[in-house]
Amino acid sequence: MPKTTPARNFPRLLIASCAFLFVSGYFVVRFPDVEGASYASYGFNLLIALPAFIALVRQFGAPRGAAALAAVSVFGYLIEGFGVATGYPYGEFYYGDPLGPTILGLVPYLLPLSYVPLVIGAVAVVSGSGSMLRRIVLGGLLLVVIDGVLDPGAVALGFWIWPDGGPYYGVPLSNYAGWLVSGLIASALMAWIGGRRLTEVPLRPGLVDSLLVSMFLWLGVCVFSGLVFPAVLAAALIVLLVRRRLQLARTADTPGATKESVAAAPHP
Repeated sequence: MPKTTPARNFPRLLIASCAFLFVSGYFVVRFPDVEGASYASYGFNLLIALPAFIALVRQFGAPRGAAALAAVSVFGYLIEGFGVATGYPYGEFYYGDPLGPTILGLVPYLLPLSYVPLVIGAVAVVSGSGSMLRRIVLGGLLLVVIDGVLDPGAVALGFWIWPDGGPYYGVPLSNYAGWLVSGLIASALMAWIGGRRLTEVPLRPGLVDSLLVSMFLWLGVCVFSGLVFPAVLAAALIVLLVRRRLQLARTADTPGATKESVAAAPHP
């Protein structure tokens, strides 16, 4: 059996990216009004999202990968736009100026770059075995936990605003009920399009990389904003993601986990 090397299990570039994004959290918190920051965030978010996007296309194949990215992106635009316009299912909120221009004054254009990698990572963590229903439910629940880190940090940065506040660092509990609804639907889209390529083909470790580096960024934001519980939650998620990535890296190197097996994977 071939042995995995530490560099393959956890590449140096990934380690460097995690460290860089944690430190970046300091500058995001301390220097929020740098000129052109809203536009620079497009490139920043794209670089964070690329590992998951590339891994997904390789995991699903180009047609299915593109379809999954498009489906979850469109869904994200629709449910977030509906949420801003009506207050459902998250509660009344709106996006702040730091995220740049919005579509029809509702949702930032860069939404898929920040949202879709979260869905990819969450589904990758819970996939590999079990029924589709189980994976959808666990994926949705994991996305709620992830938002327990994101929302307090985003509110502190003015990324989005809850006019009436809420008990969890200014965020209403209705937001998490909404994230459960949207997370279940997004996980279902990803699981349905991926089909057996999420259960009968070894999962690529890169599927969790964008979520992992994103958590390091938000850990930095929470730490340097003094958000204690979200920071602890981020650290716990990082441990989970690191363990899952190491597991996927080991599985990818077992006999039978070859490019041929990926190409020959049956379709649902």
